Amino acid sequence: MHLLSRLTRHTLPIFAAALIVSLAVPAVTAQEPAPGPTWSQEDTLRIAKEVQKKLAGLTNYSVFDWITFGFHGKTVVLKGYASRPVLKSDAANAVKRIPGVESVDNQIEVLPNSPNDDRIRTAVYNRIYTQPTLRKYNANQGTVGQATGPGPNIARQAGGITNAPPIGFHAIHIIVKNGNVTLYGVVNNESDSAIAGMQANSAPGAFSVDNDLIVQGAAAKPKPEAK
Repeated sequence: MHLLSRLTRHTLPIFAAALIVSLAVPAVTAQEPAPGPTWSQEDTLRIAKEVQKKLAGLTNYSVFDWITFGFHGKTVVLKGYASRPVLKSDAANAVKRIPGVESVDNQIEVLPNSPNDDRIRTAVYNRIYTQPTLRKYNANQGTVGQATGPGPNIARQAGGITNAPPIGFHAIHIIVKNGNVTLYGVVNNESDSAIAGMQANSAPGAFSVDNDLIVQGAAAKPKPEAK
């Protein structure tokens, strides 16, 4: 049974929020010093669930953001991309209060404030979420206009789609940086992943598209080694 077909209307947003974090992404690299004292296995599982819950509860987390976390000793390491600076600070503030967490290493990258990137976000969103095969990955099931509601949107008019992003469940997240697009999230099958990549590539203004979507039940895609 497919991932999305198992979920009710009420559980969709909760499950979608859970997809923003991934314990499969290591927070420690070979160049970093060995971690100090660590939690017990029981505390590690508890803290992981608490971090996930806190990040899932961020009200300003949108389809144009992507956050993962890991552990280094008793430090929570946050990574990913925030389309607005407030999301970076809110994420750190949310997890640092969890009992047992000694510190937060906030490596979330704040994306550039760019009108051109905003236009690309809108174009990619419309190309992906109006595609019939991909509509099931969006609770709004339509265009940016449908997702943000009728009438004038002051925040959107003042600062672009980044300041007033579509609300609700989105399984496919769209990261845009200096015209370059990366897709993150989880889809049901390879076909849907390929279609999402093709739709993003067809969006006007996009310089390049990296498709990092994960197929349900498959392992995370390995990152290419730096040369």
